[in-house]
Amino acid sequence: MSTYEDFEDDTVTLTFDDDKEVECGIVAIFPAGEREYIALLPLGGEEEENGEVYIYRYSEDADGEPSIDNIEEYEIASDAFDELLDSEELDEILDDDDEE
Repeated sequence: MSTYEDFEDDTVTLTFDDDKEVECGIVAIFPAGEREYIALLPLGGEEEENGEVYIYRYSEDADGEPSIDNIEEYEIASDAFDELLDSEELDEILDDDDEE
């Protein structure tokens, strides 16, 4: 599992159906069931203020190029992300980042 500390300078730009673009920081890449997921935190705007997190299916191709896809199994991914948030490891990472 990779967490915020591994990606703190990395961002992803999402483009929605209405062509709205949102730059997001990578919070974590985590497993749930047979797949991996990525949690993204919008940077700026109302979504960041509300602490809204986007969760997508994450994969890499044979060349190591990342890909994200919409998910239908949101509950599985959301439960796994909630468990990640409950872990001391992520709390420590986020606390360390706040102190800097």
